[in-house]
Amino acid sequence: MNIHTATSKPGQKKQPDGNRPPVTPGAEPLYEARKKIFPKEVQGRFRRFKWLVMLITLGIYYLTPWIRWDRGPFAPDQAVLVDLANRRFYFFMIEIWPQEFFFVAGLLVMAGFGLFLITSAVGRAWCGYTCPQTVWVDLFIAVERFIEGDRNARMKLDAAPLGVGKLTKRISKHAIWLVISVATGGAWIFYFADAPSLAFDFVTGQAAFVAYSTVALLTATTYVLGGLMREQVCIYMCPWPRIQGAMLDDNSLVVTYNDWRGEPRGKPAKKATDARAVGDCVDCNACVAVCPMGIDIRDGQQLACITCALCIDACDNVMDKLGRERGLIAYATLNEYQSNILLATDGGRAEIDPSRVRDANGKFVDQIRHFDWKILLRLRTMLYMGIWTAVGLALLVTLLSRDRLEINVLHDRNPQYVLESDGSIRNGYTVRLLNMIPERRVVFLSLQGLPGAEMKIPSISNDYSDRVFAVPLEPDRAVPLKVFVTLPKKAISDTREGFSFIVEDRASGERDIYHANFDAPGGNK
Repeated sequence: MNIHTATSKPGQKKQPDGNRPPVTPGAEPLYEARKKIFPKEVQGRFRRFKWLVMLITLGIYYLTPWIRWDRGPFAPDQAVLVDLANRRFYFFMIEIWPQEFFFVAGLLVMAGFGLFLITSAVGRAWCGYTCPQTVWVDLFIAVERFIEGDRNARMKLDAAPLGVGKLTKRISKHAIWLVISVATGGAWIFYFADAPSLAFDFVTGQAAFVAYSTVALLTATTYVLGGLMREQVCIYMCPWPRIQGAMLDDNSLVVTYNDWRGEPRGKPAKKATDARAVGDCVDCNACVAVCPMGIDIRDGQQLACITCALCIDACDNVMDKLGRERGLIAYATLNEYQSNILLATDGGRAEIDPSRVRDANGKFVDQIRHFDWKILLRLRTMLYMGIWTAVGLALLVTLLSRDRLEINVLHDRNPQYVLESDGSIRNGYTVRLLNMIPERRVVFLSLQGLPGAEMKIPSISNDYSDRVFAVPLEPDRAVPLKVFVTLPKKAISDTREGFSFIVEDRASGERDIYHANFDAPGGNK
């Protein structure tokens, strides 16, 4: 979606390739060197919202591994833990085993459709507020501004020759960036082991090599991407700006410069005799100065725009000082913009004229379209919301109804059966019982079907055969058992017979069934 792609405004001459002089064809560089950006500090509702999002997201990331959650004496007490050694994932009261990875897949599907929903409704809000790259760049810029000053001070410092003052500020800034980067890498590894124990081992040099290498890698990437590359990551490395076009439509809200009320740019007339009509934009460049991507939103929607809306705050502040309505730069839809621009240009037949959008009292005419929240409740967004909700409910129902006792059976293949001296047939099975709770318990393994058959479990009793065995299970463990099922000679059939292994916890009522086959001579005919 492209709200408007004007690269030149009335009365302006477009320079070849931006502000650079023309170059000889074929001599253009393959890569343009990064131009330093010094975003100015701004106050406003979107800036406050970004501070809040930063506080919440960074707080969650850095503090979550230290939250304790009591699961009893046989399970880790870390609230969120990816236990690779035991192949478990703990999230507060939820424990995920490897065979339940579909829960994680479901969450990824929800994340994808959630991103589609947000983008179709309010554009690249993910990029502008919650993307890790945006959050850490915001944090790094805040550190830079605290040490070196705001925009003008930083620009002056950057142009100054290297001296004691400049060197001190630069070293201080990069030192704090490195501390933040190390903390970022360190917080990540705490999700994969007990945080207090790993922290002690890490600082005393006793942690595994993979812990140090992971911290080193994440420290380097955080420092380089967040501190040095910044906007280049969004422009050159991230695929989402190029994908988002498929997610937007004519009713998606995006940050828009409303040139139908802003053009032609210029300061208001000081004398009544000056009849030149000007728009609301006074060409102060406040929107450009605060942009962390270094773009001019007045040039239309651009791939580099992350929809952070800081330009809205900057422009609203200027409008407040001039006593004009806010919203010269605002969230708007393509339909809304096109309707207003047609009104301002007399259906596209003339240049923008401010008198067409305002009445004699300076108020907007009734034909001007404004934001209507009902556009969020359209078919596309409702479809995304429906899929997102359906996947979430399916995961929730499955999570609440799942049993924490499972049985898996593998039939011996060599030999498939054994003919004993009394004419009976014996089949061997490897039975795996999964106790998926952090408590010890006793379950009962029994046979269903195959009349006359009995089973023997050598690890429990080498001399005792029966159709039911009591099996003690360790907490949160899978217990493998070697089980032999013997069918007397008089009960042998010349067909392959089916039966079931049943495991049951009579205290909780949980049970699981596995349907197996019993092989005998002639049974494969």
